[in-house]
Amino acid sequence: MEFVLGIILLALNIWAIINVWTSGSTVLAKALWTIGIFILPLIGFIAWYIAGPKGGTRAIA
Repeated sequence: MEFVLGIILLALNIWAIINVWTSGSTVLAKALWTIGIFILPLIGFIAWYIAGPKGGTRAIA
């Protein structure tokens, strides 16, 4: 059971890091969010989900 939860958490963290790097934030903010997610996987993911940068930048026509 722990293995399955670990795989799910790994997938969520990869998804979060991809979203961080495709956001419109500064490189420093992206690096700090990535480090936080790596160092504290569960807490870092929850913090990113609540307060982190979201989505990519899109031009509005």
